[in-house]
Amino acid sequence: MTRTITADLVRQLREQTGAGIMDCKQALTEADGDFESARDKLRAKGLASAEKRRGRETKEGLVDAYIHPGGQVGVLIEVNCESDFVARTDQFKALVHDLAIQVAAQAPRYVSRDQVPAAEMERERAIYREQAAQEGKSEAHLEQIVEGRLRKFYEAFCLYDQPFIRDEGPKGRRVEQLIQETVAATGEHIAVARFARFRLGERPDETNPDGV
Repeated sequence: MTRTITADLVRQLREQTGAGIMDCKQALTEADGDFESARDKLRAKGLASAEKRRGRETKEGLVDAYIHPGGQVGVLIEVNCESDFVARTDQFKALVHDLAIQVAAQAPRYVSRDQVPAAEMERERAIYREQAAQEGKSEAHLEQIVEGRLRKFYEAFCLYDQPFIRDEGPKGRRVEQLIQETVAATGEHIAVARFARFRLGERPDETNPDGV
């Protein structure tokens, strides 16, 4: 049964997805007025083009603060997007808050792999090579083993590579996938600019000597 496509329905879809008015109206038309189906269509369309948005300028966004219950751990995080409209949507606000909680729980040192200093990467590689050699691993498989252990390093210390804490099981998303889903829904490039994590009694050089 086809549902009447009203201006209010288009507005609701725009608020939830951040897509343009005409895109929302077209998606609802193609979905015969079914709201959930139209939202899925916009999400699929957005995911397909999310990669094209990388590098687009992001001057808007939010700074969020999260204090873990008990007051022992706190986080400040800045997440950027392209427009004030998207920054004010509930979906974007929820993403920023989820990212703040992720930082509080998992204590990443860096936003992404490209922020890891070259000297630290070389130091880690040297350690992993030495470990593999001491374990009697063959020279032919040494680099493969090193790369595998580097992935574990990224998952531990790079926010984008970390498993999203609200997901459970082997099919859980990484943080970068979570962000890209919001990119797909909103139609804008979204990026974490920076964060700072505070733990009571800890000093910066005890957790991240290079800063974020």
